[in-house]
Amino acid sequence: MKSFLKNVLANIVAIMLVAGLFFTFLILMLTVSAFSDSNKPAIIKNSVLTLDFKTNIIDSPAEDQEDMFAFGQTQKNILVYDMVEAIKKAKTDDKIKGISLETDGIMAGMTQLDNVRTALEDFKKSGKFVYAYGNNVSQGAYYLGSVADQYYLNPSGGIELKGLSTEVMYMKSFTEKFGIGLQVIRHGKYKSAVEPFLLDEMSPENREQLSVLLNDLWSANAGKMAQSRKIDPIQFRTIVDSLYGAIPELGVQHRLADRLLQKSEYDDLLKAKLKLSEKDKLSKISFSKYIRSYSEDNVDKDNQVAVLYASGAIYNGEGYDEIYAENFVKEIKKLTKEDKIKAVVLRINSPGGSANASDEILFELQQLKKKKPLVVSFGDYAASGGYYIAMAADRIYAEPNTLTGSIGVFGLFPYFKELANKNGISSHAVTTNANSNLYSSINGITPGGVQMMTKSVEGTYKRFVHFVTQNRKKTFEQIDAVGGGRVWSGTRAKQIGLVDELGSLNNAIGFAAQKAKVSRYNVAAYPKKISQFEQIFKNMDSEQITNKLLKTKLGNDQFLLFQQITDPKMKAGVMMEMPLQLKF
Repeated sequence: MKSFLKNVLANIVAIMLVAGLFFTFLILMLTVSAFSDSNKPAIIKNSVLTLDFKTNIIDSPAEDQEDMFAFGQTQKNILVYDMVEAIKKAKTDDKIKGISLETDGIMAGMTQLDNVRTALEDFKKSGKFVYAYGNNVSQGAYYLGSVADQYYLNPSGGIELKGLSTEVMYMKSFTEKFGIGLQVIRHGKYKSAVEPFLLDEMSPENREQLSVLLNDLWSANAGKMAQSRKIDPIQFRTIVDSLYGAIPELGVQHRLADRLLQKSEYDDLLKAKLKLSEKDKLSKISFSKYIRSYSEDNVDKDNQVAVLYASGAIYNGEGYDEIYAENFVKEIKKLTKEDKIKAVVLRINSPGGSANASDEILFELQQLKKKKPLVVSFGDYAASGGYYIAMAADRIYAEPNTLTGSIGVFGLFPYFKELANKNGISSHAVTTNANSNLYSSINGITPGGVQMMTKSVEGTYKRFVHFVTQNRKKTFEQIDAVGGGRVWSGTRAKQIGLVDELGSLNNAIGFAAQKAKVSRYNVAAYPKKISQFEQIFKNMDSEQITNKLLKTKLGNDQFLLFQQITDPKMKAGVMMEMPLQLKF
């Protein structure tokens, strides 16, 4: 018995020692990481600012969540605002002689690429060079790289230049075959978020809106690429349709690239451009390193323009990785009370979500607007609930490529009666009132529930349009004509009056500072990035672990579809949600 107790105690002590050593090691790693990040790097003369495959351009701090145990990870996430500011600074920095774009498959949204591309065009006005090099180049990476003075391609590489498309999966016959019922209530003939569950093919209305949207986006982007490469627009269309970019020699022949070079030859070319000798070392500076070299210079901490990032789907309750109403409302109240914050820019990059959560957020933003200027900037998406929460703004800025509007609402309620019955399962309820068992996963919604939800959807749509009419100063009929769930490009949204200006986040910040009457100010991001310690405990949540495993196995697109059917946060009540996502 004594030996047994000794063994148990020895095991307990061993476990405690291992746990203690593990957390000591973890704290040491975090401390070293924080210390190394806080050091300001020195930038030497004759440097080339370089965007390479290790850099991801992100829209908000919420996307910058590090994997605690990926110690070998070399990827760096940089906010698009910081990158644009870095390019502006480099334009007048004597130590930076030019910019080199060396990324094949850059991780960034369409509007982020557009912002950086515009900043590079402005940088070129300084007389400094912008060169680009690629191996197997994605369409998004080429859109950015085509702005360069010279584009060099690997002799065995290629350019993926094929245009835009969207493919919608329809599941009506599938759900009927397997006995899955779906009760759908919606307002808006263009509200196609639920269309895949109702039809077996694309509706004329959805085909119309997608065709207009894709052609708006592609014609603008194709025009910029053709202009930068000095290619006739009609000839550029032929180049894209013929996939000439896939063959390196044809890419050069049709002026998509200037020369075919190996990477080492490209580096030698950069050295020659800088007039360096063969023995001299080429100084390439990453954007993350360059930003750290000046990040705390000339900061006015008493005057702040806060950028409040609203990124992801909108949910009720608490959470950190998307827009959760309870947490987001706290952030808004904090910014309202903070005296040093003179103005707020709400950066929206959201396809919408819960109507109730969107309404909570809009109300608190309206309270904030009573105290200080509130300007809205749209990123890749500002649709449905994402557009709704913008209706408190003094002014709305959209990017030309922003997916905007989708003014419509729906309710989606899956049930499995036929599937259950086929497998010998039935469900019977005892109730006290007509609609006590309002919704059942087996039997669906009661007839009274359908009537109630229909009224709720119609009421929510009228409330949505009401706030839009107030902000946009238009009649109900005018907004209803461009609403109905339809998605517009930012360019069209400006033409029909859904936004005030076409411009970037940087433009919105400048206007907010002007409206607040501050000339010197610091730009601060909210919500603050979750600390690495918080991430440890956040990642231990069982639901988070399950979702990560499912996302790894299913892939992002299939995981989103799985969530639509199973996640109560995504099918709770009336939804304001955009029907699609678009990747360049």
